[in-house]
Amino acid sequence: MNTCRSVPGHARASDPGRVEGNVVFAYLDAFDPDLTTVNELKERYRGGGLGDMALKRRLEGVLEALVAPIRARRAELARDRAYVMDVLRAGSERANTTTQAVLRDVRGAFALDT
Repeated sequence: MNTCRSVPGHARASDPGRVEGNVVFAYLDAFDPDLTTVNELKERYRGGGLGDMALKRRLEGVLEALVAPIRARRAELARDRAYVMDVLRAGSERANTTTQAVLRDVRGAFALDT
């Protein structure tokens, strides 16, 4: 049985918790655009009355909202395979051109072409 908790000593929602070192709060600080609510959650967590699962659900919602436009764009691109292949082909051509120029410069710098 796994007894690991998000923050040691915060066994029940009614227990006061430590915000410092709590990974969920670190992610909320980084990704949640609603800083006022995050600060309110921190105060509630420190005082007791806020459980880890509620925080994790909040974080899940924040991350889902963050990646939703990325997922939508990916789905849109997936419907146009020819466009994706054209972009990949053009990128490969640009990379090859750049690589050849760099390789030419390196070979010249080390006198490897003679």
